[in-house]
Amino acid sequence: MKLVYMRDSKSRAARHEGSSPSSGTISGNLSLRAYVIGIAIGDGNLSNPNGRAVRIRISCNTKYPQLIKNFILSIKKLLPENKVSLIKRPPHCADISCYSNQWEKILPWKASGGPKHKQNVSIPKWILNNKRYSRECLRGLIQTDGSIYSDRGYLMINFTTIIPKLAKDVQKIIHNLGFNSKINIIKEIHNKYVVRISKNTKKFIEEINLVKN
Repeated sequence: MKLVYMRDSKSRAARHEGSSPSSGTISGNLSLRAYVIGIAIGDGNLSNPNGRAVRIRISCNTKYPQLIKNFILSIKKLLPENKVSLIKRPPHCADISCYSNQWEKILPWKASGGPKHKQNVSIPKWILNNKRYSRECLRGLIQTDGSIYSDRGYLMINFTTIIPKLAKDVQKIIHNLGFNSKINIIKEIHNKYVVRISKNTKKFIEEINLVKN
């Protein structure tokens, strides 16, 4: 897999890097698809900047280089005929970009529908109803919009979103996997929903093979 690194700019090259006029094929690996859906719901957005193909852009913090590599590899495996590029945005951000008209078939929202919270994005039922796919999707969600931290010596996991339906879906998956969580609402931050796991955290990390580095 060839990765393209570039500086963010308004040049023609930057706008179209990673684009492809064809739709390409989608891998039949549903575990892989569930994981990419989790990544995309967490830190991705859809657009159609060139009028020919839908683009996904996943924004990443460059302090997590291994996660970035894993996200790129996962997208490349999911859409093997489409280019994947990495656009650096100083000082500490990078965008993973991939154009394909398959994205709106894969992901539970549309490029033309506005922000994800306006479209009330949630986890597809085929993922919610299957523990294997739920683990994959949840790992992607936490790797993008979650955190692992220590609070007074206790290991904790948070997932944050401003979409109430998504917060409930995440809590449902956690419950179905045999763990407990609580949802806290931070009203000062546009009703930000925080799903928190505070018990059996190490076991949960092993359950979904969670790595965030």
